[in-house]
Amino acid sequence: MTIETHLFEQVADAVRSLMADDGATLHLRSHRRGVKAWFGPETPTRAHYEAQLIPRRHVDGIDGMAIEVGFHAEHKDPAHNEQILQELLDHETTWRPALGEESEAGVFLGADNWRRVSDVWLEPDLDDPDLAFEMAARLVDYLHAIEPVLSPGGSNA
Repeated sequence: MTIETHLFEQVADAVRSLMADDGATLHLRSHRRGVKAWFGPETPTRAHYEAQLIPRRHVDGIDGMAIEVGFHAEHKDPAHNEQILQELLDHETTWRPALGEESEAGVFLGADNWRRVSDVWLEPDLDDPDLAFEMAARLVDYLHAIEPVLSPGGSNA
């Protein structure tokens, strides 16, 4: 499969079908290199979920491609991003069992002022017919595990 929008449109469609209709307003926006998911307003929020292609060099310095799936805090204020990450780390026992040890929490790959909790898949096979579903399923894992920590008791929990 070439790097086309339709791969991430498939991911977005699969996320929609995998998410239970719990009354929360989930938005999805696909683009050429990824799909972004967030709750609340129609405009994407700076704290959101994403499945995207990234340069592998941001992971281990080697040329190539990687897929990153998870939660991002991309506020302009690095302290705000760090505060969100710390809140998640303070509640790690809540989300870690669902996401497993492969989930990494820390500095965003390629942007030191942002923070993340995400998985990285090195050298994905873009021709794999199951790739869109696998990305969607993992993104849904993050939506279910992280959002209740960020919005406890709220409509997005």
